[in-house]
Amino acid sequence: MFDIKAIRDDPQKFDAGWARRGLEPQAHWLMDLDKERREVTARLQELQGARNEASRKIGRAKASGEDAAAAVLIDDVANLKSEIQRGESRERELGLALAQALSALPNIPAQDVPEGADEGDNVELRRHGEKPAFDFNPKEHFDLGSALGLMNFEAAAKLSGARFVVLSGALARLERALAAFMLDLHTTEFGYTEIDPPLLVQDSTMFGTGQLPKFADDQFHTQDGMWLIPTAEVPLTNLVRDSILDEAALPMRLTAYTPCFRLEAGAAGKDTRGMIRQHQFSKVELVSITTPDTSGAEHERLTHCAEEILNRLDLHYRVMALCTGDLGFSAHKTYDLEVWLPGQNKFREISSCSLCGEFQARRMGARYRPEGEKKTRHVHTLNGSGLAVGRTLVALLENYQNADGSIRVPQALQSYMGGLEVIQPVQLAL
Repeated sequence: MFDIKAIRDDPQKFDAGWARRGLEPQAHWLMDLDKERREVTARLQELQGARNEASRKIGRAKASGEDAAAAVLIDDVANLKSEIQRGESRERELGLALAQALSALPNIPAQDVPEGADEGDNVELRRHGEKPAFDFNPKEHFDLGSALGLMNFEAAAKLSGARFVVLSGALARLERALAAFMLDLHTTEFGYTEIDPPLLVQDSTMFGTGQLPKFADDQFHTQDGMWLIPTAEVPLTNLVRDSILDEAALPMRLTAYTPCFRLEAGAAGKDTRGMIRQHQFSKVELVSITTPDTSGAEHERLTHCAEEILNRLDLHYRVMALCTGDLGFSAHKTYDLEVWLPGQNKFREISSCSLCGEFQARRMGARYRPEGEKKTRHVHTLNGSGLAVGRTLVALLENYQNADGSIRVPQALQSYMGGLEVIQPVQLAL
């Protein structure tokens, strides 16, 4: 969301930013719309002033017994009232059109975001660890999970249709263990406060973080007008909506483990097998609310917090800087963490860590008051997966698989698994 006054002050800056995302110039037509709105507003003020003056003259005319003059003035007031009503209607139309236009435009990329058209132009920043070596052909997670008797897509399809899964036994516990491990690390070592947020939210909440109106078709909408959250970023970030925070309270660091729901409307034909792209999945989310002068460093910190999960699970991964053409709608700058999946023989995204600047804060009305100042400023918001739990489970299955189809449990998770070291196949009883 953008301030039209800022666009008027420097239209070239905004057009240059949007051009990096492949958009045509936007500033001048937005300014023309705003100019018309302001002209209507100015005309309304004139009309209201004229109506007030005419009303005063009516009173004086009646007091002086000038009934004919008063009647003319009454007609004038009636005409002014009708014109004001038409002007107010037009002012509302123009204001709504401007707000809708501004809310549909994506965030401006940071200066150091690499140029590019799509994910093929993303830039690798660093890698951690080595690819695991196998003396057999590694399998993909869905073959491993099904052979274990602990991952059932057919049962899920019977219940809910495509893009769902039923986990049981040790795999269900492994997903729970991963979430607990992630939350424990983020809350005890990295200073995040755990939140248990609602999973259903209102339009204004989805608007605040940028899911609405542009991405309505990607969301699950209930009959009574609520939305199932696509990520805990939505409720966590909106906790500061319509707030003025003290600078001393920042940075605010929040984390939550929730189910997430996405229609995946644009994913037809992509990852139709397995757990990579589902309508329902679980995720541990990280959100930071901070000041403009610290948000860059906070972005690096948040990314390293997400990375540390992968480090302690001893998974091979790389960190990618997203290019302008692959940047998310609300993002000013994004790092993706991509974990190595030997069954697929490629890296796959497991976390996106984004700095949104004041983009979401403007939509939410989230501000802070700098110490010693009266004027408020918009906060900066950040979010990232810390991590996507289902995709982490996928990575463990593929990286810790044995030739006989069993799965080794990483050392970091064994205490969460009751000391279990290896997950063995079972006879599925569903």
